[in-house]
Order: sequence, then C-alpha cells, then structure tokens
Amino acid sequence: QVQLVESGGGLVQAGDSLRLSCALSGRTFWLYTMAWFRQPPGKEREFVAGITRDGDRIEYADSVKGRFTISRDNAKNTVYLQMNSLKPEDTAVYYCAADRALDVHTITYEYQHWGQGTQVTVSS
Repeated sequence: QVQLVESGGGLVQAGDSLRLSCALSGRTFWLYTMAWFRQPPGKEREFVAGITRDGDRIEYADSVKGRFTISRDNAKNTVYLQMNSLKPEDTAVYYCAADRALDVHTITYEYQHWGQGTQVTVSS
C-alpha cells in the first residue's frame, strides 16, 4: 500500500522560502508520477506542480511559475517542492499526490494516492 508523508511546512513571512518534502513508501517510487496540490482556506484543492517518473516532463500552475520548483530523487523515494518568493496567497494546506500515469495531470481525481497535507502560512 502506498503511503505519502509530507514535511517542511510552516509559518513564514512574505518573500521567504520553504522546501516541502514528500516521501513515498510501500511501492517502487520511480513508477509514479508525482504532484503537489494545495487547498487554500475556503477554496477547492488546486494543482501546483507535477513531475513524471524520470523527470522528463514538469508542469506548473501559472500562479507559481518562476517561484516554485518541483524535483525528485528516486534514490531517496522523495519529491520536493522548493518555494521561493512566497506570497500571502500561497497560504494553504499542501498535499503530495502520486499516480502511475505516464504524464502529469492537473486534476485531483487523476491521482490515486494522497498524503495527509502540510500547512504553509505566509504572513504579509
């Protein structure tokens, strides 16, 4: 059974950086396309970034392009989200997702496995 565990969230000020990590256990990590989603307070969950199995395709939401970077280390079974120049509107619970799709999908129901989420709060 796939388990995803996120870490790295916290409270920061606008302009600061954070790096989120998500470790996958229970299955072979490199078989999975990985993604980050977020759910702001009172809003629906939205796609942030995704990366295919071998990292040959990466997608970002327009709202984070140029500020966030997704990467993966298949030897460590971990996907990362480096978040720079954080803004108050980045405040959300951030979720890691995994699926054995061959491409990055931006819709929540395309992903079979989810982590429990980690809170990111950006103060102005």
